[in-house]
Amino acid sequence: MKETFSKLMKSKPIIAAVKNIENLDKAIESDCRIIFLLCGNIFNLKEIVEKVHEKKKMIFIHVDLIDGFSKDATALRYIHEQIAPDGIISTKNNQLKAAKDLEMLTVQRLFIIDSLSIQTTVKTSALIKPDAIEIMPGIMPKITKRLSEVIEVPVIVGGLISEREDIEKALESGALGVSTSCKELW
Repeated sequence: MKETFSKLMKSKPIIAAVKNIENLDKAIESDCRIIFLLCGNIFNLKEIVEKVHEKKKMIFIHVDLIDGFSKDATALRYIHEQIAPDGIISTKNNQLKAAKDLEMLTVQRLFIIDSLSIQTTVKTSALIKPDAIEIMPGIMPKITKRLSEVIEVPVIVGGLISEREDIEKALESGALGVSTSCKELW
């Protein structure tokens, strides 16, 4: 599965980031092969995942943003066993560790706001060993290049990606994937 994730990002680097359910169908019908789900709840999550899988696409759910689940290992186990997404996204190290223990794919979302957060990103990615990191905001080519040269996992950028030029610069700077909620870019 990890190999599939990397191959998909290399072949189709734009990731549909779905912030509201109204845009889910557009993401499913788009050329994107990977969907980051940034909304949903305990009642609709299984149906969403099944709908995405029917179209042979990968789906990662941002567990910090899903309503109705506690933020612990038991909830992750339930999500893994009963809902079966391809992986999770989280900013929380304990969530990522628990997901790794369940052999789920993980994307560690990190916010880069200063030079200290760059150092922290390098340290935590080495400690957590996610399958990819997503750095935000995604419109920082110099930082993307710097991190992609020192981190051993694929780098995804996201946040404030609104033009094709943003995607091109991110990929030229070493990002393997670009997540965007801008439907026109999917």
